[in-house]
Amino acid sequence: MDLIIQILIQNWYAVVIILFFIVLGAFKPKIKGFIGEAAVSSRLSKLNPNNYKVINNLMLRVGNKTTQIDHVVVSNYGIFVIETKNYKGWILGNEHDDYWRQQIYKRKEKLYNPIKQNYGHVMALKEVLGTYEDIKYIPIVTFTTEADLKVNTKSEVIYTTKLLKVIEKYSDTNISSKDKEDIYNKLLSLNIDSKDNRKTHVQAIHNNVKEKKNKIDNDICPRCGGNLVTRNGKYGSFKGCSNFPKCRFTAT
Repeated sequence: MDLIIQILIQNWYAVVIILFFIVLGAFKPKIKGFIGEAAVSSRLSKLNPNNYKVINNLMLRVGNKTTQIDHVVVSNYGIFVIETKNYKGWILGNEHDDYWRQQIYKRKEKLYNPIKQNYGHVMALKEVLGTYEDIKYIPIVTFTTEADLKVNTKSEVIYTTKLLKVIEKYSDTNISSKDKEDIYNKLLSLNIDSKDNRKTHVQAIHNNVKEKKNKIDNDICPRCGGNLVTRNGKYGSFKGCSNFPKCRFTAT
C-alpha cells in the first residue's frame, strides 16, 4: 500500500489529468448543451430590445409538471419558442416521426423529435398565457453547423447561424406593445429559478426517458400500450405500433 501511495505522489500530475478526463466525459453532454444554448443566447442579444424581449432558460410549472424552454422571445410579431440542439453528423427525420436519427459514419443514435418536444413547450406557454387570445406562436428548432440536416419538415428547423434572419422575417404585428411587456413580465414572474426545483425537473425527464426506452425494448408502444412490430421504410427498418393508423408511434 505504501508503495502505491508513493507512486501516486510521484505521478500526481498524471492522476490529475486522468481524473480531469473522467470528469469531462461524465459532464460532456451538459457542457455541449450549455455551449449550444450560450451561442443562441448571444445571437438573440443582438435583436432590437425595443421590439424583442428575450428570456433564456425559462422553466414553468404547469399543473403538477414542469417544463424547461431554452429560449422565448416575446415580440410584437408573436412569441418565438426556441429549442436548441447541439448534435454532429447527419440528422434524419420527418415532421411527425416520434424519433429522429443521428448518424455519424456507421454509428446511429436516436433522438426524440425536437419539433414534438417544442410543441409541448408551446402548449405550456398557451396554458399559462390563456388570458391572451389570438397570440401567434412561432416554434423554432436550431442546430449548430456541425449537424447536416436531412429532415423533411414544414416547421422551422434551421441552423443557428440563420436564427436572426428567420425571426426577423416575421413582420406582421400580432401583439400590442403593452401586451408584449405584460407577457414578458408575467413569464419572468412565473420562471422557476430554484436549483432544487430544476434538479427535480431534470430527474423527472430522465425517469420518463428511461421508462419509454424500457417499453420500446420490450416491444410495447409507449403511447398506447400496443405491440411494436418491425417494418421496412425508406431509411431502413423501424418499429411501428400494431394499432396503426390509430396510433402512429415509430422508433428506429
